[in-house]
Amino acid sequence: MEQAGVGSQFLWGTATSAHQVEGNNRANDWWDWEQQGKLKEPSGVACDHYRLFREDIGLISSLGQNAHRFSLEWSRFEPEENHWNDEAFRHYEEVFQELSRRRIEPVVTLHHFTNPRWFSEKGGWLEPSCVDAFNRYVERVVRAYGKYVRFWITINEPLIYVYYSFYAGLWPPGRRCYKDSLKVIRFLVKAHKHAYRIIHDYYETVLKKPVWVSFANYMVYFSPCRSHSLFDRWTAAWTSRFVNEIFIEAAIGSFLFYPGIFCEYLFQPRALDYLAVNYYSQDFIRFRGLFAKPSMGEICSKDHHPEKIGERNALGWNIYPEGLRDLIQRLRRFRLPIMVSENGICTPDDEQRARFIRDHVDVLGCLRKDGVPIFGYFYWSLLDNFEWAHGFGPRFGIVEVDYRSQERRPRPSSQVLAESCRKLICTE
Repeated sequence: MEQAGVGSQFLWGTATSAHQVEGNNRANDWWDWEQQGKLKEPSGVACDHYRLFREDIGLISSLGQNAHRFSLEWSRFEPEENHWNDEAFRHYEEVFQELSRRRIEPVVTLHHFTNPRWFSEKGGWLEPSCVDAFNRYVERVVRAYGKYVRFWITINEPLIYVYYSFYAGLWPPGRRCYKDSLKVIRFLVKAHKHAYRIIHDYYETVLKKPVWVSFANYMVYFSPCRSHSLFDRWTAAWTSRFVNEIFIEAAIGSFLFYPGIFCEYLFQPRALDYLAVNYYSQDFIRFRGLFAKPSMGEICSKDHHPEKIGERNALGWNIYPEGLRDLIQRLRRFRLPIMVSENGICTPDDEQRARFIRDHVDVLGCLRKDGVPIFGYFYWSLLDNFEWAHGFGPRFGIVEVDYRSQERRPRPSSQVLAESCRKLICTE
């Protein structure tokens, strides 16, 4: 089944990010944040994936997966401004070679929440120079690894990064400023669009082969708190449009009215080749005032809706597979192929994880039968890992990790993932 030019093979597998699994990323802003005691526990050696990557790629292969999404750690390549670390380039070269040897398609993320220390000390994503700095890194790694990669993701969940780092102050740099948040969004859009052009130029002029570039878009299914309330329904619709589509609109040169952010991107060339969707849960939204910032709605307490909510994960997030169906149907208007780049559950109950996987992959199967061009699915995550401010408590992995011994044990849900994705492929 040809999926809008991205090839005949349906990509499926698992996802990770560098800081969450590699361990000892000592030159980035998250490491400093952890050492300052801002979290209940530091990442430390994490899953020791930097050392054990061959074992982990072997696991991916043994579980039948044909693709793997992972991130490169910017601070390893450029631990000091414009000083490049040859050891890091050699290490990731070995990672790509091992994936190639196992015939596993890499889907590569360039920025997954972490920044080099020097970059943050200079002001990070609040300084205009951030775009040039990021794209200098992009150019270096694309030239180094382009021969291995067809699918790039420039930035993971840009609005989530902005919210926790610059509005809520829970992630580094710990700012709580609405105006700063808007400023960072603009710079992230600009960085993505420049990176898109850098990647395409290199593939067109040097590698002379096709490439697909996107960003990973965090999406939530927003429902009105009070279904009888016109204000709640309107607020849920507006919140969904802003959270789920504003970055897409900016990247394709379309227009979403929001004062002071995106007018400059109207009618600019499209800078997306596919849509990468990260989906986990549903939230309920309640209207709180026409001029309230940063939005007119607020997320309701889970206690408001016991009759509407089914299962939850270990962090209390609502599990709602139907939300994935509705959100992807909305994305059809962009006329781009779609990859589910993250979808997962943290739970101590692996039977619940298996149900989660079946239910969400079944949704994709129905959508594909209806002609929606979905060409990939990545479960989050391959391994139990360091879940940012939540520490090591939440267990997302289809592979259990003993953090003391670093022993890996595939869970039964890993086979459910394989069976579900193979079934989806066979019903094309």
